[in-house]
Amino acid sequence: MRVISGIARGTKLNSIESMSTRPTLDRVKEAFFSSIQPNIDENTQVLDLFAGSGQIGIEFLSRGAKKAYFCEKNPLAVKMIKQNLEKTRFSECSVIISKDYKLALKDLTKDSIQFNIIYIDPPYRLNIAVDSIEYILNNNLLADNGVIIVETDEEDRELKELEGLDIQIYKIKKYGRVKLIFLGRKE
Repeated sequence: MRVISGIARGTKLNSIESMSTRPTLDRVKEAFFSSIQPNIDENTQVLDLFAGSGQIGIEFLSRGAKKAYFCEKNPLAVKMIKQNLEKTRFSECSVIISKDYKLALKDLTKDSIQFNIIYIDPPYRLNIAVDSIEYILNNNLLADNGVIIVETDEEDRELKELEGLDIQIYKIKKYGRVKLIFLGRKE
């Protein structure tokens, strides 16, 4: 696992050996960031929800994002995020929230923070992506013209559950078993 592009390019990142975390494959990450790079600039605030080792948020920072928030409740993964941020020298432009996603989203709501990009990569077997999206939309955590990306291996289930939300699906990218669903507010 490494940083693919930007100022920390090539830096090897630490990860934990665990069934509860599953790093995004480099080929998926590379294709994803190629498609979203035009959305990243010095004003971009990113939320890496279910952050694992923090590789997605770190890639955003390496490519020029202003700030990344990492939400992860697993203490071992939080330790890896801290190590990876130190290794890449992105600690100053990062916030780690070591809480369950619901508590983390409540804290972010209290602080009136809005995100340009929200990457949601929950454990695949848990049915919580749509729950987090609903909370994000209802509490105005997504900036105008912001985008939410959901990583999943159960596209049909996610799409069916998304039908009830006031959200627009822009595109779906498929990389073998992994699917990325790009969402935004309805216009």
